[in-house]
Amino acid sequence: MDALVFELQEEVTKNVDCTTCGACCQNLMINLTEAEIEGPARHLNLSHEAFLEAHVEVSSQGQMIMNSIPCHFLCEKKCSIYEHRFADCREFPHLDKPNVQDRMFGTLQHYGICSIIYHVVERLKFATSFKHQ
Repeated sequence: MDALVFELQEEVTKNVDCTTCGACCQNLMINLTEAEIEGPARHLNLSHEAFLEAHVEVSSQGQMIMNSIPCHFLCEKKCSIYEHRFADCREFPHLDKPNVQDRMFGTLQHYGICSIIYHVVERLKFATSFKHQ
């Protein structure tokens, strides 16, 4: 299944320009790490602490997430820190990662907002002869 999804994702991604959409930036909760803050903070001329205070929420377990949905950095359907975006953003929609079947629930949560996921799932249904019963 992983190989098929990866192949479909490569085909679909060739025809989609994510930088013109911004739907993921409008809907996703973005996880980030301490190390990922430096690039965007420097780009925005903010100290590490100022960036954290303005843009990040930290759970009691230390998990860091962006404190706004839509993302603070979405500007007219484009990421204003694109070259410095977080791994969660760069790797979305995560269809090239192994164990796609184990992550199908999360993938399908974004079926209605991500053109890549939508088209991969539709092609996957065709490729596997999926029939709704």
